[in-house]
Amino acid sequence: MNYRNSRTFVRVGLLPAGIALALAPTFAMAQESGKHATTLDKIEVTGSRIRGANMETQQPVITLTKKDIERQGFTSVADVLQNLTSVGSPAIARAEALASGESVGGYYVNIRNLGAQRTLVLVNGKRLGANTNGYQDLSQIPMSAIDRIEVLKDGASAIYGSDAIAGVVNVITRKRFEGAEANAYLGQFSEGDGDKQQYSFIMGSSGDRGGVTLSVEYSKEKPVLARDRWFSAYGNAGPDYPGSGWSPVSQKGSWFGPCAAAGANTWCTLNDGGDPSNVSDYHPITTREYANSNQQMLLQTGIERRSVFANANYDISENIRFNADVLYNHRSTDQQIAGYPYQSGAFDTPLSGDSVFNPLPGEDVDFRRRLWDVPRTTQSDLETYRFAGGFDGTFGLGEHAWDWDIGALLSRNELTKTAHGDASLIATRQALGPSYLDADGVARCGTAADPIDGCLAWNPLLPYGVAGPGALSDPALQSFLFPYYTDTGLTRTTSYTANVSGGLFDLPAGEVGLAVGVEHRKEQGRFVPDAFAQSGQSTGLGATTTEGSYSLDEIYMELNVPILADAPFAKELTINVAGRYSDYSNFGDTTNGKFGFTWRPIDELLVRGTYAEGFRAPTIDNLYGGIGTSFESYTDPCGVGAVNSVNGNAACNAAGVPAGYVQLGQGLEPCTTYPCQTPDQFINGSNRGLVPETSESKTAGLVWSPKWVEGLDISLDWYSYKIENMIIQDGVDRILRDCYVLGDANRCAGVQRAGDGHISQLFYGLANLGRMETEGYDLGVKYRLPEFSIGTFKVDWQSSYVSQYDEQKQDGEGNNFMEGRVGVPGIFRLRSNLGVDWEKGDFGASWTARYYSGMKEACIPNRPCNEPDHYANGEPDALHTLGSNTFHDVQFSYRTPWNATVALGANNVFDHRGPLLFSNSEDRHSDYPYYGAFDIGRFWYLKYQQRF
Repeated sequence: MNYRNSRTFVRVGLLPAGIALALAPTFAMAQESGKHATTLDKIEVTGSRIRGANMETQQPVITLTKKDIERQGFTSVADVLQNLTSVGSPAIARAEALASGESVGGYYVNIRNLGAQRTLVLVNGKRLGANTNGYQDLSQIPMSAIDRIEVLKDGASAIYGSDAIAGVVNVITRKRFEGAEANAYLGQFSEGDGDKQQYSFIMGSSGDRGGVTLSVEYSKEKPVLARDRWFSAYGNAGPDYPGSGWSPVSQKGSWFGPCAAAGANTWCTLNDGGDPSNVSDYHPITTREYANSNQQMLLQTGIERRSVFANANYDISENIRFNADVLYNHRSTDQQIAGYPYQSGAFDTPLSGDSVFNPLPGEDVDFRRRLWDVPRTTQSDLETYRFAGGFDGTFGLGEHAWDWDIGALLSRNELTKTAHGDASLIATRQALGPSYLDADGVARCGTAADPIDGCLAWNPLLPYGVAGPGALSDPALQSFLFPYYTDTGLTRTTSYTANVSGGLFDLPAGEVGLAVGVEHRKEQGRFVPDAFAQSGQSTGLGATTTEGSYSLDEIYMELNVPILADAPFAKELTINVAGRYSDYSNFGDTTNGKFGFTWRPIDELLVRGTYAEGFRAPTIDNLYGGIGTSFESYTDPCGVGAVNSVNGNAACNAAGVPAGYVQLGQGLEPCTTYPCQTPDQFINGSNRGLVPETSESKTAGLVWSPKWVEGLDISLDWYSYKIENMIIQDGVDRILRDCYVLGDANRCAGVQRAGDGHISQLFYGLANLGRMETEGYDLGVKYRLPEFSIGTFKVDWQSSYVSQYDEQKQDGEGNNFMEGRVGVPGIFRLRSNLGVDWEKGDFGASWTARYYSGMKEACIPNRPCNEPDHYANGEPDALHTLGSNTFHDVQFSYRTPWNATVALGANNVFDHRGPLLFSNSEDRHSDYPYYGAFDIGRFWYLKYQQRF
């Protein structure tokens, strides 16, 4: 594999063909019958461009049929895929309430835990389209339009290009549907929340030469509040540790001044019913008065979707056919997190000594108050327009049949994010400045002689729910302090392709197959944050515009060569080789290859294997992303609470860190658990010098269908992936270690500290610094039992075992090492699904057990720790280990005499609860002490399908 900055590749001129394809849907309306209908005897499966009768056995591909999907109680493609044992933790899980940015609100798939950006998603063999972050949103695809889903669990960059490092998901839609079908789905958690409803209608008409299929779908899922679940109602502490996870930034306003009995300075808050202007009516705030932010947070976001999908195809002649897909989808996602934890010191906005509300007239006072009256909400609306169309056909070359196709893809995503609940700093500066009460008792900004027009004064010391002048409960004051913010985004994918495949010549073992194709693709993207975010004039996270584009030209070739057939110990021996050359406008070119073999020593046993090179090109956001801000969690090595603290060394002293300094977290309170979240926003950004990620993947497997057990199929596959030059965030902990532990002064340039020693600002960007390796096994057992008098039974047992999952890290001395990650939340040693289906006449039932092996997390103070003496990589690594978990799903169905099917089911029917996870790491994929992909309760549902 290589990439270099050469510009020698000749672009293919497919634009005129693309324009012609855009006009071609008019042909699809023709439904007249004809005598010459095209019949395709060979099929093309995901992972190969060569059509054949047995191509599906060459690589590890899982196929989910429509019936498989209907047996599950899910309403989205992503949820169906998340149930596969080979799929890892979700990217941006719905339980990550604090997630922000362009990609929040979408549904993504993450094969082998290699990252959603490293799994390519196709619809009918063509790219779904990605946003500027490289995420491909599966919520765009209506469930009712799906015929089947093919999942290739192997690298396929040689066949499909960038992003296909971990595998490929190909969603194949229904075509030439005849008749009509209506579906309804209603569901709810046992707790009475999280209502889901989905309604769809599909209709179609087909003739001898063509057909039109139309699918319309509406889906809505209501959110779930964190306060309504046992594990998320009590801050980050869990129910056995009430209060200890609550924020010191209280619902009550508190100010720093003399309110203790001895007149010492402390954080003071108003007595119940007290006079806010009287110092003697304040008392030192207690932990019982802290705010539990989870009371306002969503545990699971709400989502609403409207989709229209249409397919039309028409046989123009015996050997030429037109096919087109059109998709429209509108997705709206709702988020809510607690009101902002306002700290005047963070924005240099104290309550003015000339404010009418100041308990110490003439003296500015610092205060802090969670803006509980106005929770922070975000509504993300994404509109998708997608057209994929083209012509395909067949022709003969000598005695061999060939297939060809030319096509175009036009995908457009328009994003609007509307946020509310962050305060305007322009308004707070005025509202906290000098003020007075007018004749009507309304608090005004400025002075009676020089008022500030349109400004209302704010009393931040009034507790939540208390009325009075300057109270935040006043709608007029809320309107003044809390504007609406609007971010917009636009991404476009344009692709033109041409492919041809067929037989070159015959060998004694069979036909040599060849596929060749070219593609021209252009990716364009823009994400524009609100002007307040770009100027930093709000309490929201700062950000600047992301905008850029790149184009590429590619050519590939695939060759399938049968070596032996019907020979002793070689009923079949076939090799498959493929290569792809890609030329990008931004970084240069890259070449990737793939080799595979299929050996069938006897009829009932298949041996297969592959070796593949892969790559992932940097995304628009990676290269051209704007500056963003976030509240990062990290461990300051200059703090005495850190493991291997270097407090007092030369680097820490030079930075002004006092001896005995304890890292300060939210509310400028001393940290008690690590990593600890900063009270200040850190800055991150993109890097135009990034190069592609590169990968190598290997698979080897067996497929056994013993003749003496009819209906039994067993597959066992080994896999191995190595990824280098991974694009990762240059981590905060890495920068601080290089700066203060290793003494690299160059790494200290982006670190700034306040007078008290805490880090007030830090910049960290993207770099090709990552490396990872993973290895494991997939076992699949399918058995259709002989028919009994009580009905027929089918067993489906799928398991994935991860023997290795290592990521490159640095030790305390800055040396690189590979850290074993198997067992952290999401990277389970073993995931296993056992399903049993029963049918008897019009009745059916299914049961599925979903098994997850145990997890481990880092120990934190004052929480359970059952392996305190554990060491890893020569350093202390105390662990909290937890046991396995199994969730059970059931469904009962009945086919009625009026051509309908009714199904009643429950996911997690026994209401199993997963364990608490106390380490606030990104591994758990949740902002709560619980793994983000585990069930959060028992979910009942009812489905009704009517066929016409």
